[in-house]
Amino acid sequence: MQVLPTVYQLTLRGVNMILIAEEELTLIDTGFRGSLRRITDFIGRLGRSLDELSLIIITHNHLDHCGGLPELTAATSARVAAHRADLSDTEAGLPYHGFVRKMLNVPPIPLIQPLVYARPGDVDLKLDGGEILPPLGGLEVIHTPGHTPGSISLFSAREKLLVVGDTLNNRLPRLRLPSASVSIDISQLKGSLKTLAGLDFETLCFGHGRPVIGGAGDRLRQLLARVG
Repeated sequence: MQVLPTVYQLTLRGVNMILIAEEELTLIDTGFRGSLRRITDFIGRLGRSLDELSLIIITHNHLDHCGGLPELTAATSARVAAHRADLSDTEAGLPYHGFVRKMLNVPPIPLIQPLVYARPGDVDLKLDGGEILPPLGGLEVIHTPGHTPGSISLFSAREKLLVVGDTLNNRLPRLRLPSASVSIDISQLKGSLKTLAGLDFETLCFGHGRPVIGGAGDRLRQLLARVG
C-alpha cells in the first residue's frame, strides 16, 4: 500500500517492508528469507528496477526482518545499514531473548543460522544512532533499544514520518508493545518510546500491522499513558 507519495509498505507473511521510491530506492527491512521475488515484482509494478536499490536499512537483527538480506545483497549493489549493537559473529551475541536463543539450538536450526541473521561483515554502515541518512530529505537514525539492543527507528522531519520496526506494532485493535517473550528489555523499550513521543510526526509505520496515517504522535502518547 502507498503510505506517502514516495513511501510504500509491502507485507509478506505478516512482516512489513518499507520502500522509499525517490531518484534511488531505499528498502527498510527485508522480510523472511525467500522474499526477493515478491520485492522485485513489487518494485517492477512501480515502473522501477531492483538495480535502482541503493540502500537497505535493517531496523533490528531478527530473522523476519533481515532473513531476505543475503538474496538482496547478492542481487544488487545496495549498501546495508544496521545498528552495531545487534551485530555479532557468534551465537552468544544474537539479539534474542533467552528461550528464543535456546530454540535456535534445536536441530536443524543451527545449520541455517548463518542464513537468518546479519553478521558484521554483511553491513556496510554500522550505526550508533544520530546519523542522518539521505532518503526523504534526511532520515534520522534513532537508537531505540528494548526489543533488541540495536533496534532503531527512522524519522523524517520533512514528511513527519516515523518508522519503528518492532519497537511498537499495530496489531488490531490498537497500538501495542511487542511481546516480552521476544524482547530483551521491556522497561528499556518503554524509555525508547518516550523518546519517540517527543518527536513531531503524523504517520507511523511498523514491522507488523497497518500504518497509522494522521494523528500518529497522539496515538503513541495515548499508549504511553496506558502502559506507563
